Amino acid sequence: MTALNDREREILAFERLRWSAEGAKEEEIRRRFGVEPWRYFQQLNALIERPEAREEDPVTVRILLERRG
Repeated sequence: MTALNDREREILAFERLRWSAEGAKEEEIRRRFGVEPWRYFQQLNALIERPEAREEDPVTVRILLERRG
Protein backbone atom coordinates (compact mmCIF):
# COMPACT_ATOMS: atom_id res chain seq x y z
CA MET A 1 0.00 0.00 0.00
CA THR A 2 1.31 3.40 -1.02
CA ALA A 3 0.73 6.52 1.07
CA LEU A 4 -1.18 9.38 -0.47
CA ASN A 5 0.84 12.23 -1.88
CA ASP A 6 0.24 15.89 -1.05
CA ARG A 7 -1.95 16.48 -4.13
CA GLU A 8 -4.17 13.51 -3.27
CA ARG A 9 -4.56 14.74 0.30
CA GLU A 10 -5.41 18.19 -1.05
CA ILE A 11 -8.09 16.69 -3.31
CA LEU A 12 -9.73 14.97 -0.33
CA ALA A 13 -9.59 18.18 1.70
CA PHE A 14 -11.03 20.11 -1.25
CA GLU A 15 -13.96 17.71 -1.39
CA ARG A 16 -14.86 18.54 2.21
CA LEU A 17 -15.58 22.15 1.20
CA ARG A 18 -19.12 23.34 0.47
CA TRP A 19 -19.96 25.45 -2.58
CA SER A 20 -22.91 27.82 -2.74
CA ALA A 21 -22.31 29.65 -6.02
CA GLU A 22 -22.88 27.72 -9.23
CA GLY A 23 -19.67 27.22 -11.15
CA ALA A 24 -17.47 28.26 -8.23
CA LYS A 25 -16.16 24.76 -7.62
CA GLU A 26 -15.22 24.28 -11.27
CA GLU A 27 -13.37 27.58 -11.35
CA GLU A 28 -11.50 26.72 -8.16
CA ILE A 29 -10.57 23.30 -9.60
CA ARG A 30 -8.99 25.05 -12.59
CA ARG A 31 -7.18 27.56 -10.39
CA ARG A 32 -6.01 25.25 -7.61
CA PHE A 33 -5.26 22.05 -9.51
CA GLY A 34 -4.50 23.40 -12.97
CA VAL A 35 -6.77 20.93 -14.76
CA GLU A 36 -10.22 20.95 -16.31
CA PRO A 37 -13.02 19.74 -14.04
CA TRP A 38 -13.61 16.57 -16.08
CA ARG A 39 -9.97 15.54 -15.53
CA TYR A 40 -10.15 16.40 -11.82
CA PHE A 41 -13.22 14.20 -11.42
CA GLN A 42 -11.44 11.33 -13.20
CA GLN A 43 -8.61 11.67 -10.72
CA LEU A 44 -11.02 11.92 -7.79
CA ASN A 45 -12.91 8.79 -8.83
CA ALA A 46 -9.67 6.81 -9.10
CA LEU A 47 -8.52 8.19 -5.73
CA ILE A 48 -11.63 7.18 -3.78
CA GLU A 49 -11.19 3.58 -4.95
CA ARG A 50 -7.87 3.33 -3.13
CA PRO A 51 -7.68 1.87 0.39
CA GLU A 52 -5.18 4.60 1.31
CA ALA A 53 -7.84 7.25 0.64
CA ARG A 54 -10.32 5.42 2.88
CA GLU A 55 -7.70 5.29 5.63
CA GLU A 56 -6.86 8.99 5.22
CA ASP A 57 -10.45 10.28 5.25
CA PRO A 58 -13.04 7.52 5.63
CA VAL A 59 -16.04 9.84 6.00
CA THR A 60 -15.35 11.91 2.89
CA VAL A 61 -14.55 8.82 0.81
CA ARG A 62 -17.74 7.07 1.96
CA ILE A 63 -19.85 10.13 1.08
CA LEU A 64 -18.23 10.43 -2.34
CA LEU A 65 -18.72 6.74 -3.07
CA GLU A 66 -22.37 6.98 -2.05
CA ARG A 67 -22.91 10.02 -4.29
CA ARG A 68 -21.34 8.20 -7.20
CA GLY A 69 -23.84 5.40 -6.75
